[in-house]
Amino acid sequence: MTDNEKTVTVLAGNPNVGKSTVFNSLTGMKQHTGNWTGKTVSCAAGQRITDGHTYVFTDLPGCYSLNARSSEEEAARDCIYFGEYDRAVVVCDASCLERNFFLAAQILEVCGDAVICINLVDEAGKRGISVDGQLISERLGVPVVMMSARRRGEAAKLLPALGKPSDSVPEIRYPEPIKEYITAVHTLLIGTGTARRQATVFALRLLDSGSDFTDRLAEKYRISDENRSGCKTLAKRFIDSHGGSDTVNDMISGAVSAFASDAVSGAVRTGNGAGKGSRADRILTGKLTAFPVMFILLMGILWLTVTGANYPSELLSHLFSRLEGGVSSLLTSAGAPEVLTSLFCEGVIRVVGWVVSVMLPPMAIFFPLFTLLEDVGYLPRIAYNLDRGFAGCSACGKQALTMCMGFGCNAVGVTGCRIIDSKRERLLAVLTNSFMPCNGRFPILIAVISMFSACVGLWGSAILALVIVLAVMITLGVSKLLSETVLRGVPSSFTLELPPYRTPQFGKVLIRSVLDRTLFVLGRAAAVAAPTGLVIWLLANTGSGGISTLSRLSGFLDPVGRIMGLDGVIILAFILGLPANEIVIPIIMMCYVSGGSLVGCASLPELKNLLVSNGWNTVTAINTVIFTVFHWPCSTTLLTVKKETGKARCAIAAALIPTVIGTVLCIAVNLVSHIFA
Repeated sequence: MTDNEKTVTVLAGNPNVGKSTVFNSLTGMKQHTGNWTGKTVSCAAGQRITDGHTYVFTDLPGCYSLNARSSEEEAARDCIYFGEYDRAVVVCDASCLERNFFLAAQILEVCGDAVICINLVDEAGKRGISVDGQLISERLGVPVVMMSARRRGEAAKLLPALGKPSDSVPEIRYPEPIKEYITAVHTLLIGTGTARRQATVFALRLLDSGSDFTDRLAEKYRISDENRSGCKTLAKRFIDSHGGSDTVNDMISGAVSAFASDAVSGAVRTGNGAGKGSRADRILTGKLTAFPVMFILLMGILWLTVTGANYPSELLSHLFSRLEGGVSSLLTSAGAPEVLTSLFCEGVIRVVGWVVSVMLPPMAIFFPLFTLLEDVGYLPRIAYNLDRGFAGCSACGKQALTMCMGFGCNAVGVTGCRIIDSKRERLLAVLTNSFMPCNGRFPILIAVISMFSACVGLWGSAILALVIVLAVMITLGVSKLLSETVLRGVPSSFTLELPPYRTPQFGKVLIRSVLDRTLFVLGRAAAVAAPTGLVIWLLANTGSGGISTLSRLSGFLDPVGRIMGLDGVIILAFILGLPANEIVIPIIMMCYVSGGSLVGCASLPELKNLLVSNGWNTVTAINTVIFTVFHWPCSTTLLTVKKETGKARCAIAAALIPTVIGTVLCIAVNLVSHIFA
């Protein structure tokens, strides 16, 4: 290589092999690309300049093979086949090389030139696993780089290897029938100028890929329409005469697997310590222990979130109160009309203050804890534990991951449903994601449970955890109902890797959870809350006959509320809380005190006295908790559903389904309470 040259490299690999860590180390970026919920599914790009040479890296989404079954795998596949790059790097996990080498074998077949990066050597060593990279390099004829990318400077070992030419890579040994078919395609194409490797790749892709992909491949390889048609005829005859496409694909996969096995045979040695992860999995995924452990972890996270959020919430509330007072004084001294001052300070600033002070502290605790479980490797095990339940509902186990993200924000959970391959199962996950109480609903649940259950601290968190368990059960029930009616179908296959347990990278956990998730969600909620504050102020300060529009609306809704064991004020508060659930409690308080703006409350006992004096009892509290969990999602989530599905009726269904369930449950609880009163 010479100065001022540029090398374009793509980084490919299975999920959980540390590929993004390699990318971040090489480029200095904090990009996080992957297949789990909450992460981007697009390709990240960055560059590094060393000794005057520019290295451009593209981090592809993780995939297990080039036989794409999801949008993430399609992105990786298309980049490998159609991207403009100089070198491909296949990142592998030293502790599970044979599985990783299936993808490596496919990429070597397409490119004929690649670099094998064997990462996580340190973790493999702790488990008693050692790898002879030199032996693998000699067998494959390509550079093999051993590293632990999390260590500073380790990833730079790749740079010299990018300039090394590869030797002749051994070909995959396919069964004789496939060899004969490939030879027939060679006879048709090679004489017309198509390279031998390209002819082989095109022949194989005709057997296991759709026509759209193979047509694009033919255009890249400049295969004429006539030759393309002839090759498709050969492929169809071969498939028909050998038991169908599934049988042929099994033949191809078997040959690729054998190649991967031969490549690492004798190069991987296993010693003491290889079973530590298995012992942990016997507890975390065991039949008798998996769900109790999940419940205890959930309860612990909720307890830490609830307990830890109290003081910072109070502090932020005081800060916004001082900001409101300062802005009010400033506007008054500037001669602004009193109406404008009240509208801006008591309408906009106060509502935004409520949203920020209520949302920020719990999210700043919950998201890092959630990301920590993800970094350690526990989230895939949650999906594994819940897979049987979702499969019984003709849904996908990956829905468990999107469901977990719904705890932080339902809109993020809906976006995360992209990881589900099947369109039908993806729609199931989208329509039921709002059953998970998001961060905006937790303040209502926590306040009501604390005031009316006489349970605080750990016991209050246990009750909240039971409410979430109910939400999970309803999610499974509705998924089952939908899959047997309007969304009929059988569950798709679900391949899930259980990654090794890893020591979390606390710095990156904080960056990803605070910057990528907490501040993103908070900014969106605050942007929605500001105009909502204007609307609420106008409703509270307009009317006739001494009665505000807000009071008239709550009176109109009161009969419906009484049937549900609630009242018109509560129903109106949930309606006005469509942009952000955080403002439901303040609206209830404002209506009860007949104020013209949102009000604060010094303590939960004072709030309870206010609620009880306006007719609240235990039944009201129970039904408020039920309706908090099961009602229409916020406007941001509904817009996200519309965007993800491309259909307005899906957004309407996402609003109606939980609302109908919540209404029916509230009416049932109210009727039972009257029967046994």
